[in-house]
Amino acid sequence: MTLGDVTVHTASVPGVDASLYKLSPAQAAFFKTQTGIDNDEDLKRHILEVQAKAYKVAPYPCIHAFGFLRLNLSNFPVYEHILRLGRERPDAVLLDIGCCFGVDARKAAADGFPAKNIIASDIVNEFLQLSHELFKTIPASYPGCLLPGDAFDPEFLSIVAPSYDVSPVPAIDLSSLKSLNPLHDRISAINAIAFFHLFNEEKQLHVARALAGLLSAQPGSVICGFDNGALEKGIVTANLTGVEYQTFSHSPETWSSLWDGEIFEKGTVEVKTEFVELAVGSIKRHLMMMWSVTRL
Repeated sequence: MTLGDVTVHTASVPGVDASLYKLSPAQAAFFKTQTGIDNDEDLKRHILEVQAKAYKVAPYPCIHAFGFLRLNLSNFPVYEHILRLGRERPDAVLLDIGCCFGVDARKAAADGFPAKNIIASDIVNEFLQLSHELFKTIPASYPGCLLPGDAFDPEFLSIVAPSYDVSPVPAIDLSSLKSLNPLHDRISAINAIAFFHLFNEEKQLHVARALAGLLSAQPGSVICGFDNGALEKGIVTANLTGVEYQTFSHSPETWSSLWDGEIFEKGTVEVKTEFVELAVGSIKRHLMMMWSVTRL
C-alpha cells in the first residue's frame, strides 16, 4: 500500500494500540484547556475515539503512535518568531499545511496568533472535520480557516515564482477561501511539519516551489518543517509501529541548496537544519531533520 508516495511493506496494517497513548504534562494541560475535559481518563477516552475514526481513514504512523498529539511547532526555535509575526505584522497569515487535525494551528491560536488569520489545510477533509470533534468546536465557535485541498492540484495551489516585492498587500477574508491561490505572496509563516517526507524527490521540489510562491517577500517570513532526515539524500527505510516504511529524504546539504539557490535566489533566504533523534513507537532513535527557511 502507499500513503502519499511512501511505500509501506506490511501483510496487514496494525490495529490501534491504546498502550501507546501518553501525554506529557504540557500536552495534557493544552488538551484539557481546549476540550474542557479535566478528567484524565475521560480525556484519554475522547482522544482514543477520535484516533480510531482517523485511523480508519488513513493509517498513518503518526496516528497509530499518537504523534498527532505532539505540540511540534511550539517546540521549534522559530516558534516565538512566528508568534511575534502574528502580534506585530499587520494581517500576518499562518498556514499549517498537511495539518492532519491542525493541532499546531490550534496551539498557535491559543498562544496568541490571531485565529482568524490561521489556515489549517489537509487533503483529507475527514481529518479537518475530526479536528472539530477532537477540540469540541464547531465552525461558528472556532474562527480559524479549515481548508481541504490537494497541494498538487493547480486549481488549489499553483506554482508561481517567489515575489521579491516587499510592498504591503491588502488583507483577504480567509473565511471565503476555496483555494490557496489568492494567497500568493501573502503568507507570513508556513508550518509544513511531517509533510515533505510523504513525497518523492520530484514532488518535494514541486511542493517547495508551490509553497515558496505563497510566502510573503517581507523579511522574516518563514517556512519550517520536520521530516525524515538522512546523512545522504536518498530512500530511507524505517520500521515504525511494526510496519516498514520507505521515504525519500534529503540531507541537510541538499535541502539547504534546494531552498537557497534553486527555489529562492541565492543569498535571499537563511536555511537552518538540525538533526533530531525521535522515539517513534518501539524505535528509540529515528532520525528526523528540523528545518526553517527565512526570507532575508
